[in-house]
Amino acid sequence: MVNFNECVHAFIAAKYYEELTKAFGDRGKRAFIHATQYYAEQRGRRMAQRAIRDGQELTFGVYQEYGEWVNTDYTIENEWSNKSTIESWSPDLEMKIVRCPWHKQFKDMGLVEAGHTYCEHLDNSICRGFNPYITYDVLQTLHKSDYCTHIVRNANFEEGEKHPKKTEYLKSFEYHCAHSFFAYAEVTKAIFLAEGNRVVENVLDAFEKEYGVEMANILMKYKDTNFNVCD
Repeated sequence: MVNFNECVHAFIAAKYYEELTKAFGDRGKRAFIHATQYYAEQRGRRMAQRAIRDGQELTFGVYQEYGEWVNTDYTIENEWSNKSTIESWSPDLEMKIVRCPWHKQFKDMGLVEAGHTYCEHLDNSICRGFNPYITYDVLQTLHKSDYCTHIVRNANFEEGEKHPKKTEYLKSFEYHCAHSFFAYAEVTKAIFLAEGNRVVENVLDAFEKEYGVEMANILMKYKDTNFNVCD
């Protein structure tokens, strides 16, 4: 059995994009964008809840510390893990991302437009969920450019400033994959009703074919999880 990892996570979003746009065209794409934002903002809110509980201010440095994932051994060993550089530290923090496992997975599936749409709306929405007063811009993505450009306005970092993630708050990719599946499912069913149910069923069927019954059953264990709140 393949372990849950970044590529499995990307597969779920890619399949939702494929099924939504196939069934509903432009409405499906707009629903996908809305669902991506919904999913991402939930992640950001969980991060903010933990930070507030710990007495932290909701700065971008704290945002980095409370991120919920790190690259898995699987993507590190295969040299697909995230690789980035800092192009500018202050006043705006400009990040250049040159390698990403999500980019690889979308590309391997032949779904470049899906990957571009996903990445256009993901990180800025996580940040908005964490603190809507931080301006996080995604100017370009690896799917259509040589690298991603992410800019956090007025971060005012010192050169070399680091904010390592708090390991006690990391979540497994099993959790993240389940969260992604059910966030997209919730929005898809809300917008498209019975037709949306069929989209969700098709995504689950595709997941099971790709990764097996056991991993699909693991996803389903999370169906009653409230992803809006931290644990």
